[in-house]
Amino acid sequence: MLVVDDEPGVARALKRCLRDYDVRTLNTAKEAMALLSKGERFDVIISDLMMPEMTGMDLHEAVARLDREQAERMIFITGGAITTRARDFVAAMSDRVFEKPFSTKRLHEMLRRRVATR
Repeated sequence: MLVVDDEPGVARALKRCLRDYDVRTLNTAKEAMALLSKGERFDVIISDLMMPEMTGMDLHEAVARLDREQAERMIFITGGAITTRARDFVAAMSDRVFEKPFSTKRLHEMLRRRVATR
């Protein structure tokens, strides 16, 4: 599993929350794309929605161009969709978006479903 969040504390907290999984954390979407471009694949990618330089939305678009199945395995976390584009994205991906603070129980349920379909 890959966690991408520009706030290292949030990435560490998610890693602790997901201690039953093999979790790798990165702090930028560009790092994630570099890894995926080299052929790395994950059962699930959890990405912050709003990050500097490359947003979670941009990451999703880039991953979809690279590997549609991998893009379908993405889950997003957000502290609030603040742009029109972000609000539209959240509406389109509502079953895969968690608002901070989110229920770890709900996150674990979604992860079990996503990993089971792999």
